[in-house]
Amino acid sequence: MQGFLLGTLGACPSLSPTAISSPPPQVFINFRGEDLRYGFVSHLEEALKRRHINFFIDKHEERGKDLETLFKRIEESSIALAIFSRRYAESGWCLDELVKMMECVEMKRLRVIPIFIKVEPRDVREQKGDFGTRFWKLARSSRGVQIMKWKHALCSVTNKMGLTLGEKRYENDFIEEIVVEIERMLNAKWKKVLYI
Repeated sequence: MQGFLLGTLGACPSLSPTAISSPPPQVFINFRGEDLRYGFVSHLEEALKRRHINFFIDKHEERGKDLETLFKRIEESSIALAIFSRRYAESGWCLDELVKMMECVEMKRLRVIPIFIKVEPRDVREQKGDFGTRFWKLARSSRGVQIMKWKHALCSVTNKMGLTLGEKRYENDFIEEIVVEIERMLNAKWKKVLYI
């Protein structure tokens, strides 16, 4: 049970008393649930568990809670994965999480790895193509200030070095590349802490 809690990092904090003593997440995973949850993200979860990397994913978070709970998880994390897919921009929650992630980046409290799943980084950055169509459809029912924050976050995060899964690449190799990059970043962070 303890290994499971370490891997999922208290994904059910209200159900498990030992989850309270679990360390904060090392990695926050931001993605459009319906699009990736039962495929790519489930494989990524397993890879992170095997490497004993603590992560947070909202699948077990209590429904009905507001974004502040997710924002707290972002603030507790060292790294965030922004996993962009064709349907990512249909979710105001994903975009609001992305804005919070970028606020933490600007305060130098978080590093973000943009991951592109069968979507072009340029389409995400410029809100074009299929991604852009979905973004602007959501924007029609949103506020102007909120839209500007989303656009700024999309542009800022996609200007960072990221990882792309194209049509002709094995998903398991891509996931391994992501996990290796996370481990590299975590190791660099710990070396920095040790030598301060």
